[in-house]
Amino acid sequence: MRVIDPRPLTGEPLALDLLNTRWVQDGVRKDLLDGVEGLGVWLAAHGLDARFDADGATLEHLLRARDALAGVVDLPGKPGGEAAAVARVDAVLAHGRVRAALTPAGPAEESEFADPSWGPAWLAARDYLTLLADAPDRIRGCAHEACVLHFFDTSRNGTRRWCSMAQCGNRAKASRHYARSREA
Repeated sequence: MRVIDPRPLTGEPLALDLLNTRWVQDGVRKDLLDGVEGLGVWLAAHGLDARFDADGATLEHLLRARDALAGVVDLPGKPGGEAAAVARVDAVLAHGRVRAALTPAGPAEESEFADPSWGPAWLAARDYLTLLADAPDRIRGCAHEACVLHFFDTSRNGTRRWCSMAQCGNRAKASRHYARSREA
């Protein structure tokens, strides 16, 4: 039986989706990765469930990666940030590597891990490097003060502010409307 992903925002790049395994719902902080069942949901959401086990070691390593990424994503002046936060991401990246290969389809890169339980954590950290290389200014946290979600802004003009217009965007607009009507 497949468990449904309960998170309000899915489909973001792997690194940001890992951060989005923590969210706030009705004022209560939720965490998809509070056990191996949630890990299985997250791995399946990214097609990683056939390659990696949803076990305690993988969960522990993924939580380390999530904490490391959380330490660098919201820092002003990305990509560097604080040396300690960067070192935590580098420590995760030390557990894997990219191997160049020639396949019948042409050149390819394959990720390799001495310990496969580091695979999902390494892939998420590596994905963050790709996002930084592509467009570091498009990695954003939701502008709603009560939201902890992150997204990669793919809007044409790069002005997206909310994780979801239907959720946080509407709440912010309703709040502004309520404030204006109280002033009047």
